[in-house]
Amino acid sequence: MTACATERVRTDGNNVRTSGNTAGSGGHTEDFTVTESAVPGAPGHPGLRSLTGLPHRPAPLALAADGSYAARLVPAPGGGWFPERWTLDGCEPYAVPLPGRRPERPDSALLPLADGRVLIVRRAEGHSTVALLYPTGPGTGELPLGGVETEELTLLPPAPCGTSAHALAPVGGDGARRATAVWLLHGGDGPQRIALVPGRCTGGAWLDREGRLLALDRELDGPTKTVVVDLGRGGGVSPLLEITERSNDRLLLADPDSGLVLLRSDAPGYDRMGWGVLGSTLPVRFPEALHAADAALTPFAVQPGQQLAPESCAVAFRVDSAAGTWLAAWRPAERRLRQLAAPAGWLPGTGHWTPAGELRLPYATPGVPCGVARAGVPWDAEVSPPADPADASVTSSAALPVPAGAPAPASHSQRLRRFSWNTSAALPPTAGIRTSPLRHPNGCTTSTHSSPAATEPYESAAHPQPCRPVPLQQAPLAAREAR
Repeated sequence: MTACATERVRTDGNNVRTSGNTAGSGGHTEDFTVTESAVPGAPGHPGLRSLTGLPHRPAPLALAADGSYAARLVPAPGGGWFPERWTLDGCEPYAVPLPGRRPERPDSALLPLADGRVLIVRRAEGHSTVALLYPTGPGTGELPLGGVETEELTLLPPAPCGTSAHALAPVGGDGARRATAVWLLHGGDGPQRIALVPGRCTGGAWLDREGRLLALDRELDGPTKTVVVDLGRGGGVSPLLEITERSNDRLLLADPDSGLVLLRSDAPGYDRMGWGVLGSTLPVRFPEALHAADAALTPFAVQPGQQLAPESCAVAFRVDSAAGTWLAAWRPAERRLRQLAAPAGWLPGTGHWTPAGELRLPYATPGVPCGVARAGVPWDAEVSPPADPADASVTSSAALPVPAGAPAPASHSQRLRRFSWNTSAALPPTAGIRTSPLRHPNGCTTSTHSSPAATEPYESAAHPQPCRPVPLQQAPLAAREAR
């Protein structure tokens, strides 16, 4: 029997709310609500479709879950590559080279752990090997962990506990025969497969602090939907994100503390970025602040520690356009995107929020090969959220202006100053980056890392128990119209 659909649209000023129902052969009825900012003519914008299907840009620097360490591959003097570990939790960030017996391939993947060791995945023909690297005085210590019989081993983001590492690997063929294996590379007795999820899975976001609930974007004989894999119960799969039955819904970023999630969906009729809260009865929202036709926004960091306050969670974005790459910050209560001048030498798409709201951005320049810029966004200084959603201004999807460049830093620590969103009538700021004195970086008088090889931490802080997230779907309408 053919399915039929009816749709009703009503407006409430700033938002367009769409409600509808579909009925199939079994008489099953579905209601859904989609909220987005009203932009006349947005679906036909000439530059809009170019943002879909953008190639994945791997981050040039991998950060540990708590932002204490980082790792990257750097070119070796004699050819090839070698890992480099950054220590970021002290007064003075510093880098330690971790060269092995032979140069690394450029496709090797790194994941720093909270104890200071670096997990490396080396890809070879038909298999991948996993090992732990750590500094041992003048050399590099290596602890082999084992191998996995696949070349397509993709590291997942670091688990919030900071001591385990996971990866995805395809299994089987195409269509219904295809599946994705979740591997525990470190944290058990060698690499072991801990879950098998039907379908093709990509992405990856942790929904709890124990590293048990993993969200994956799954394609299984239809649109892509986000599912939750419970690694503590044998890999049980349950739906998480499903705005409409036929929409492609992907999870971009999740904060385990507040439940804030950022997603990308074509439920509004075209690909848009939106936000929601796990367990909330409010609908998914697609604010105009996160929509830019001539630039691609990629969230890479979210502020932790905001329990019960998802609208106050700050999110950092990498902005890519034909004019260049810079960064921006946003939170739901602000209703607009704030541009930030990227520090000179910023490694695009990398950064870490502190619970206090400070954004730390790693950078490397010829004069400072390992540095961290510290940015504070004065959210309440100039802009406050409108009291009534109908009073919020609606802007067109114009191209994002490119912030003016900043001078090279004078020391290892930079401090950024936010400047106006509309820079068309303003001169480039000459003091956009403030640096600390050379002698006392970050206000410190002495370094806490006098002997890096002898002071490696090997303990991680405890985390609270996780709460099972409620599937983020459409919210029920508060009052239904009379049929």
